[in-house]
Amino acid sequence: MSDDTALPILGQRVGPLTARHVLEACLASGADPARSLYIHTPFCAHKCHYCDFYSFVDTRDREAAFVQRLGDELRALAPLTKGQPLRTVFIGGGTPSLLSDGAWQRLLADLHGAFRLGTEHEPAEFTVECNPESVRHSLAAILAEGGVNRVSLGAQSFDAHHLATLERRHDPARVSTALAMLADAGIERRSIDLMYAIPDQTLDELVRDLDAALALPIDHLSAYNLTYEPNTAMTTRLHRGEFLPTGEDLELAMFDLIAERAADAGFDRYEVSNYARPGGECRHNLAYWRQEPWLAAGPSASAHVGGHRYKVVPRLDSYLQRSDQGLPAINDHEPPDAKRLIAETIMTGLRLREGVDGPALTGTLLRIDPGAGTALQEEVEACRARGWLTPDASRWTLTPAGLPLADHVASELMSRVLA
Repeated sequence: MSDDTALPILGQRVGPLTARHVLEACLASGADPARSLYIHTPFCAHKCHYCDFYSFVDTRDREAAFVQRLGDELRALAPLTKGQPLRTVFIGGGTPSLLSDGAWQRLLADLHGAFRLGTEHEPAEFTVECNPESVRHSLAAILAEGGVNRVSLGAQSFDAHHLATLERRHDPARVSTALAMLADAGIERRSIDLMYAIPDQTLDELVRDLDAALALPIDHLSAYNLTYEPNTAMTTRLHRGEFLPTGEDLELAMFDLIAERAADAGFDRYEVSNYARPGGECRHNLAYWRQEPWLAAGPSASAHVGGHRYKVVPRLDSYLQRSDQGLPAINDHEPPDAKRLIAETIMTGLRLREGVDGPALTGTLLRIDPGAGTALQEEVEACRARGWLTPDASRWTLTPAGLPLADHVASELMSRVLA
């Protein structure tokens, strides 16, 4: 949907659609308060070849303007919490740890000035993504003092050859050094990101990566297969024939191997690609997967509030220049839609170990669209017959055979909802 398309649900307006229009619609509708916040920082030291997130090489010339603009946006978004404290905050990118110490101090001050983070009895989970090479003692101290209690570190691999393929520029030894700095500062929860199915990667090499990661002082592991996203340098190189993608059989063997090694180390799989020690699950990502409302700030950040979905304009220049009472222009707005929410709940909820409340979803769909509700029930039974879903009537959860096919199973069920 273009910026200039009129949306009846938001009433008459002049000029481009901004987050203010959605904010006003949500406040007028009595929607539940948003209790999670995502902040996107677009700066990187280098654009990795596989990355399709909005980011670019930082020259430090717009950092101060970005942080100032972000503070305005945070203050404008605060009413959507309706006075309730945030349960989770996640600052990603890009490379948030690349911001200067002064920028971080300003950002954290503005964040705490706009929102309450947790309560005495339920502290907020406050996560920041970091790259190993940009973690430093001063930054770790500033983050800890600012309430950050969880860091997700982008290790990706401990093999120098595979890091070079991914265009990651840190020394593998730097990962443990960065974790030690964070621990010394008092940041108690630490997560590692790994990638697998990297070109030419073997099972033995993946074992070494997993052993290295699981031996570190972490309580969470994310392991994602390398995907070739459109319009990335990695995909261009693939099309030029510089390397071959990992075969399906090897990729499946890697998928199973990760679960086995993680379980042996005391990490439970709670989502298709995420593992945690008991209590170490990422609460912020769980809010996404459970379709809870969340706020979003920063260029290209995506929000889900009051049933509305939108993305902040994914251009820093536009983000810095446009302002509507502190709120930016937005793209890809989707107003509340009950069938779409059911489909999205299936898409994300099936990835979770807890699954989704199937009877509740089908009951709602049968009231909205009896034909679609019946078709969904029939497809669920077909997936059970294929061994992809457990026979539990109260929840839809993937079987071990269904886990590698999570996206396919979700797609089959979603197609019945949206037909």
